[in-house]
Amino acid sequence: MEPYYYQTLSKAEQSSYQAMQAGLQAFAPSFPVPLLENRALTDVFMKLRLDCPQLFYAGTFQYRYYPDSRNAELIPAYLFEKGKMKEHQKALQSRVEKLVRPVAKCSDEEKLLYIHDFICKNVRYDKLKKQYSHEIIGVLGHGVGVCEGIAKAVKILCDALQIQCIIALAENNPEKGVKYRHAWNVVRLDKKYYHLDCTFDLSLGNPEEIRYDYFLLSDKQIFRDHERLVWRVPACEDADRFYYKKKKLSFTKTEEVQKRAAQAVKKGKPLLFHWRGGYMTREIVQEFLRIFKEEAAKKEKFAQVSLNWAQAIVKVRFIEQLPTQELTMEEANEGEKEE
Repeated sequence: MEPYYYQTLSKAEQSSYQAMQAGLQAFAPSFPVPLLENRALTDVFMKLRLDCPQLFYAGTFQYRYYPDSRNAELIPAYLFEKGKMKEHQKALQSRVEKLVRPVAKCSDEEKLLYIHDFICKNVRYDKLKKQYSHEIIGVLGHGVGVCEGIAKAVKILCDALQIQCIIALAENNPEKGVKYRHAWNVVRLDKKYYHLDCTFDLSLGNPEEIRYDYFLLSDKQIFRDHERLVWRVPACEDADRFYYKKKKLSFTKTEEVQKRAAQAVKKGKPLLFHWRGGYMTREIVQEFLRIFKEEAAKKEKFAQVSLNWAQAIVKVRFIEQLPTQELTMEEANEGEKEE
């Protein structure tokens, strides 16, 4: 599969991309690349690293050039010395091969679910944002990462399983408190594209209770709480593979919610569902709270509710004691917004 961002470049940018790739693969301390104008070298370097997460050992670069020269000399800032880079490269290749082996013969959707669950069970978000947490070595080697490293790990596992996967990059938005750019994935299934944000799901759940609020979303769904993209990706128009919809946990009537709530309180289990019966208004939320309170009271219990408003995902637990807060608003952002 030809790298996605490479295909979006001009001929001159592709030449620089190829020179960078060859130089980094050779662990060269410096190498010539065709000179580009303005910020183009930086953009090409970033697009190369989004296309090729296996270049985890090259974080940034400097360059120098002489007037009238068509080339620049690129000087990468490697995270490790050459021997260590080769050692880590070999170890990560072995790790990826071992991880994908159990699902090699599964359907593509099952493979994606496996990758998503692996991240949610085995990775924790690195609040300190160490340099290696932006790369696959943090996620697959140390079990920690930030959104960029997590998206790169998802991509390298998808690449190994022959699933087309792109890393999407969104702008920051200081006015809304979004301090940093955010990265996630766009994957292709049966000629259609879908958004997959493991970082946001990781922030909402835990290894025992994995969330799927951001598993195979359409453009309309993802951009309810994601900023505009830095670089265009293929349109994601289909919403039929959304996890909760496929699992028949996407309700359109309050009667369905009441029925499922009654079953959940009877079994002593939490209820997690998606609401697609119109906008998630305050009136609808109040109606849900009334239903949960009513059903809980039948078993002498109390309802503890959390709500991902942007994605219309509701979670309710039925507990023995009155909760300090009846309703908690969940916000999946993992460090992208101001505290």
